[in-house]
Amino acid sequence: MLISSSQLNSILNDPNVIITDTRSFKEYSEGHIPGAVNLDLFAFHWIDTSKQGIESFNNQTKNILSFLGVTPEKKVIFYDNVSGMLAARGVWMLIYFSHENTAMLDGGITKWKNKNLPLETKPNGFKPSNFSGKVNSEIISGFEYIRDNLENLKILDVRSPEEYDGSMIRAAQSGHIPNSINIDWNQNLNKDGILKNNEQLSKMYDFPKDKEIITYCQGGYRAANSFLALKKLGFRNVKVYLGSWGEWGNKLELPVEK
Repeated sequence: MLISSSQLNSILNDPNVIITDTRSFKEYSEGHIPGAVNLDLFAFHWIDTSKQGIESFNNQTKNILSFLGVTPEKKVIFYDNVSGMLAARGVWMLIYFSHENTAMLDGGITKWKNKNLPLETKPNGFKPSNFSGKVNSEIISGFEYIRDNLENLKILDVRSPEEYDGSMIRAAQSGHIPNSINIDWNQNLNKDGILKNNEQLSKMYDFPKDKEIITYCQGGYRAANSFLALKKLGFRNVKVYLGSWGEWGNKLELPVEK
């Protein structure tokens, strides 16, 4: 699920590679990897994980991936400024639709620039497809599943410590999901914005590999980064809580801890 700058540079002209810049259009316009299209994934927050909500999310995501031009033979690479949450969200979305041929650019465009690799400023157009991936419900969670299984899950709150303890309020309720533990997603990265190696990550995520783990944040983006870190380590049963605190913290009937 990771690709290095040199690996990506060697396949820039491959017609079966879709390079996706997940940053804002402003950032994209100031310089991007040659051939990359711009898809600002922050525009697609989703905080309804009822049954109908998930169905709508699936339809929206299929439309986005069709717009992007994903077909079975395409390798889809996402990047942002570092090995960040936007690129991770893109990779998670494709894995969720059973398209495993996807990767995040390790170190993002920051490392790309540091290696003096080529950039361009001209925008690139999309070549839409009719995407028809199959949903993998094993890597997504809604609020009801978490509420009904609080005692049996390892729940990772990957927000900042201030969001976790309730001193920073970003919903009707402050605090965290009961029994969750706080491991800030920023800890997944080295100072240079590259994902830490397995030895470093293993010290942070010292859990049984077969334990069912759910990651959440505010909107499911940071949670996707921690999902990738856990999968990199070989954890087999990891889900992203799509609605995250944006949903849970605004449902007054759901329990919270501070």
